[in-house]
Amino acid sequence: MRFYLFFLFVCNFNFGQNQYSKDYFRAPLDIPMQLSGNFGELRPNHFHAGFDLKTNQREGLNVYAVADGYVSRIKISTFGNGKCIYITHPNGYTTVYGHLQTAVGPIQEYIHKTHYSEKSFEIEMFPKPEDLPVTKGQIIALSGNTGSSEGPHLHFEFRDTKTEFVINPMFFGFDQYLKDTKKPTISGLFVYPMDNTTVNQSKQPLLLNLSLQKDGTYLAGKVKANGKIGFGINAVDFDDVSNNRNGVFNVTGFLNGDPKYNYQFNTYSFDEMRFINAFIDYPRYKKTGQRIQKLFMKTPFALSIIKTDSLNGIIPVEPNLASSYRIEVSDYFGNLNSITVPVEYDSEAPIINAEPLTSKYFVRYNKDSNFEKENMSVFFPAGTFYEDFNLNFDVKNDRIYIHEDVVPVHSNFTVTIKDSTYSETLRDKLFIARLSGNSKSYNATTRKNDVFTIKSKTLGQYGLVLDTIAPVIKITKVIQDKWIKGVKNVQFTIGDALSGIKTYNGYLNGNWVLFEYDNKTRKITHTFDDAIVAEGANDLKIEVVDNVGNSAIFETHFFRSQQK
Repeated sequence: MRFYLFFLFVCNFNFGQNQYSKDYFRAPLDIPMQLSGNFGELRPNHFHAGFDLKTNQREGLNVYAVADGYVSRIKISTFGNGKCIYITHPNGYTTVYGHLQTAVGPIQEYIHKTHYSEKSFEIEMFPKPEDLPVTKGQIIALSGNTGSSEGPHLHFEFRDTKTEFVINPMFFGFDQYLKDTKKPTISGLFVYPMDNTTVNQSKQPLLLNLSLQKDGTYLAGKVKANGKIGFGINAVDFDDVSNNRNGVFNVTGFLNGDPKYNYQFNTYSFDEMRFINAFIDYPRYKKTGQRIQKLFMKTPFALSIIKTDSLNGIIPVEPNLASSYRIEVSDYFGNLNSITVPVEYDSEAPIINAEPLTSKYFVRYNKDSNFEKENMSVFFPAGTFYEDFNLNFDVKNDRIYIHEDVVPVHSNFTVTIKDSTYSETLRDKLFIARLSGNSKSYNATTRKNDVFTIKSKTLGQYGLVLDTIAPVIKITKVIQDKWIKGVKNVQFTIGDALSGIKTYNGYLNGNWVLFEYDNKTRKITHTFDDAIVAEGANDLKIEVVDNVGNSAIFETHFFRSQQK
């Protein structure tokens, strides 16, 4: 029955591929397609939602609408996708173009007008269908490096317009732009003992040896266990046109030929993104940087790309039964690699014992938990975590110790600190920070009298931090009392040592003017607009406010001639 359900799933998946038009869309760039990131690639706290397309390590390439439609959303942000345009198409899909340098034509005029009407660099717009229609092949923007981009490229997505599920662009014919004849690479195989199981005389996860066979597949070292086990792999994919390590498309685990666990990166919702922390071996990732993809769920979680049997991929190893576990890893083009793992029962005593438990507290993932000591507390609502675990908790030296960041958190928990030692004036300058070494990370803090509260998704140490230091504003090129004929822009570096910058504003001759912020360089830039800058004398003022209300003002006076 389970095999039938799995077979039915595969058939439905193949049918699903056929529902997407392969020739409706064109490419968003007019250079050969190279990926620096593919759909489903494993990223911090999320699965990658689209393609990252290389732009020859430079900005300013033409970005094209891939089909007829209209601009339905524009978001300008200092993080995430930076400057981003969304186009809704009449066939039920929306395409997304991120990290742009600038929009062009009527789209840029619409954005510029909104900046000034809202007096803000960070804006979000939802134009009506008749406001900004586009045609297939129309230039809508220039490629860039804005937001959280780590280098110039174009982030490109497909979404279902109604559900907003992201969809693998390969389904829309983008496989025709990419050559891939290489098998995925499997660089590590791990076995995990469950409960009190011993595996190869160890009660801790083990890395298994792999040997390459004549047919190109791998044979793992024998697994000897006396209870329930699970497997995990470290696997990446390469194509023929770049050296980037991309994510794999499809992974299936078989026990004696029967499918037990499968996932494939076809489509999923943004609500599912954070499940990546349950999908991987999170403790190992935090300690080593390796993202081991687990082929089991100790406690089930609702990630739609996973299809599994009734045991959720966990393998029971029983006396007098030898088994064979096979893992198949493939890319979208069908290139396949596999590992075979011999499994047999063995009751030998462990040499490596489980890590000792030092905690006095226990958290059940499906129940509320509250821990309090002295003037500090933490509250975990049901569903905060993916699994039960033993919690380390303490309060000392004006800090609350809430385990460490090796347990994945799915939803917000609440940290509360009561402190009446500060005056009412100084209380407004306090915030709860996550403390790590000398680092103090700001958290949005609410206060009611002497009680401070935050929401967080990261375990670790927290404490109150006082911030009475104003932000810093530095002009990159002094213009005080100078004539700046021919100068195209003015630029400042802004920063704040503790709570971080909340707002900044620039005023030219008393009028708000647009400054664009680059979070990588911490620079704000105003490009002179001759309709705003005055002939002759000009006064420029910059105001920066941090997250607890400390402010700084920079003022300068300059002269400008409109003549070239």
